[in-house]
Amino acid sequence: MKKFIILSAVLTVLVFIACSNMVADESSNVANDKVIPNTDKKGLSEEFKKYWYAGEAEITSYQLEQARYGEIRQGKAVLIYVTEDFLPKVQVKADYQNANNIPVLKLNATKKFNTGIYPYSIMQSTFYPVSNDRHAIKVSSSMQEWCGHVYAQLNNREQFEIMSHSYFQGEADQELKVDKAILENELWTQLRIAPDQLPIGKVEIIPSFEYTRLRHKEVKAYAATTTLQKEGDQNVYTITYPKLNRTVSIRFASAFPYEIESWAETFKSGFGPNAKELVTKATKIKSIKSAYWGKNSNKDEVLREELGLQ
Repeated sequence: MKKFIILSAVLTVLVFIACSNMVADESSNVANDKVIPNTDKKGLSEEFKKYWYAGEAEITSYQLEQARYGEIRQGKAVLIYVTEDFLPKVQVKADYQNANNIPVLKLNATKKFNTGIYPYSIMQSTFYPVSNDRHAIKVSSSMQEWCGHVYAQLNNREQFEIMSHSYFQGEADQELKVDKAILENELWTQLRIAPDQLPIGKVEIIPSFEYTRLRHKEVKAYAATTTLQKEGDQNVYTITYPKLNRTVSIRFASAFPYEIESWAETFKSGFGPNAKELVTKATKIKSIKSAYWGKNSNKDEVLREELGLQ
């Protein structure tokens, strides 16, 4: 009887410890993580919080004219902005609330277009702190077409740590570290938070992952000149890369929430001495707010019609 009582006591303690650990794991998600100061929402305006913390994403569709292989292709682009909490160490979305989580404004930018018989699908994801006081924590990019698919990911640590996988000879599987610089990908999210703080003048910028992949350019910072001009009720933010012969212009509303109306990208399309300078353009079709992750029934396809994506 005495042995039974002792054994029961031991089992009770073990169960208590196990349950305590489970609670700790679920509540923190950052066990053994280096503590990084939390970027909370205290500095955000009520206008910002009301718009971006309403439990919905902002989804905007665009008519796309994409330059590829020396010709303009018709397609659709979609920008999906949504706020979420991010884990600082493993750099993924947090499933639970924790003081060390970093609130971010995430942008998933997609493009779909055809090149002759075969389709292209491009997606870039950027996770940018709403505090607007540091670089994007993470950027990823994937591209699929019938020749194969490629993937790249940047993690913001002591340096920018980049891993890349490609079916192209000479690119294949790569891992590299790059000194921190402005990321073109993050500028698309920064302008939705604080356009008046966008970098202006002569700066060093790492071009978008989409561009470096399509043009097979080295992922590094390039000299660029940026401007911000007001045109009526809209702003135009322009990035010019002299060495790359490339210019990107983003047109967005000058009033909050600074919705992106259109953009244009000028560069040489095609390869070799006969490459043509063409302009990729995207023009807004429709913007909606929706908790799209719950809109997965056949009846919800009406929202794709509303966005002009059918």
